[in-house]
Amino acid sequence: MPDKKPHVVIVGAGFGGLNAARQLSEASVEVTLIDQNNYHLFQPLLYQVSTAMVSPSEIAYPVRSIFRKQDNLNFRLTEMTGMDPKNQCVKTSTGSIAYDYLILAPGGETNFFGLDSVAQNGIGMKNLDDSIAIRNHILKLFELATQEDDPLTCQALRTFLIVGGGPTGVECAGALAELIRLVLIKDFPGMDFSDTRILLLEMGDRLLAGFPEDLAERALKTLEQKHVEVRFGAQVTNYDGTHVRLKDSEEILTSTLIWAAGVRAVSVLDKSGLDQARQGRVVVQPTLQVPGYPKVFVIGDAAYLEVDGKSLPMVAPVAIQQAKLATRNIQHMISGQPLEGFQYQDPGSLATIGRNAAVAEVKGFKFHGFAAWLVWLAVHLFWLIGFRNRLLVMINWAQDYIFYDRAERLITPDGNPRTQDRPWPEDNAIVEEIET
Repeated sequence: MPDKKPHVVIVGAGFGGLNAARQLSEASVEVTLIDQNNYHLFQPLLYQVSTAMVSPSEIAYPVRSIFRKQDNLNFRLTEMTGMDPKNQCVKTSTGSIAYDYLILAPGGETNFFGLDSVAQNGIGMKNLDDSIAIRNHILKLFELATQEDDPLTCQALRTFLIVGGGPTGVECAGALAELIRLVLIKDFPGMDFSDTRILLLEMGDRLLAGFPEDLAERALKTLEQKHVEVRFGAQVTNYDGTHVRLKDSEEILTSTLIWAAGVRAVSVLDKSGLDQARQGRVVVQPTLQVPGYPKVFVIGDAAYLEVDGKSLPMVAPVAIQQAKLATRNIQHMISGQPLEGFQYQDPGSLATIGRNAAVAEVKGFKFHGFAAWLVWLAVHLFWLIGFRNRLLVMINWAQDYIFYDRAERLITPDGNPRTQDRPWPEDNAIVEEIET
């Protein structure tokens, strides 16, 4: 009777989990990949779903289709609820799964930093539900504004706050500005857009903290040219659904707060019993193993590893490179070879601020404007999974670029609890707030 092959369980079908599973396609192991969704999500383009540029189906791809030809892999649609590293099993919503080796790549979630009111009334941008909810919400507000006679209420309906000056916040602000001033202005020809505001709030003193300062300044100037109001040193302390309160006691009336200010490892890891550092990330050794549990590897947003005194960023290139190392080390353990340490190769940084505008740093070279925008387009098309998705996204980008039009301006049902029973302005509720 042949020896039983080692069983490798991978949690999460994001960039880390997906690449780990692929790396094991030729290995003499059995792989079980689990995820609560049946698709791989291309998170860098979530903001484009939020701003009606692409369809949700264009940035997601079915997991079973990706691994259709990988004979040693089994996919299970289930949610991790905990784990027992001593007995080598993962607990899920459909039962426990035993493993010989475990790769934890569950990704991250929005970090509201304990602001319960923001978590309840704001909207994050880490999954498809959030992005669809933002798109629906924005379009609904403009429809409501056409039925509202009071100018103060209209202004509050058309005031959009984005919190967080990192790449997600910057890209969302630029895309939202173009959606409103290039597309919706044609959909609502009788509407006065002069009181429409987009505010980008950043608690620090600059945008894009991970970029060189001159590129951050370039991004700031581009946003200002797109009529985005950028505020530094602005810290949100409360949001009740109708007004935002800042630390300096200033209040801003708005029906929209998009939270792009923070990410943490998924909260289920808080119940794992593993040692955690900042942002709930699991502390790992350079080999990506969990101290005390050599058969447990953690990669991507869930892993905390310092290089030169700094923790690795929560970005896709880190997850992809760690996936390759974790799978090599598992095969080294099986064959009795020494393990390798992780060495991050930084591919550079990219952020787009709209049409013909982006900033980039690649291998020490800094550039911006149209050239950076073309590089951004090429990189994101390359990393999308599936020819169909690449083609449709490219068509949508071309339609937006040539015709100043976005085909995904649909208000559809969404399951996001933060957009259900929202405090929509009724009976001049916002006006009463102002007068009070």
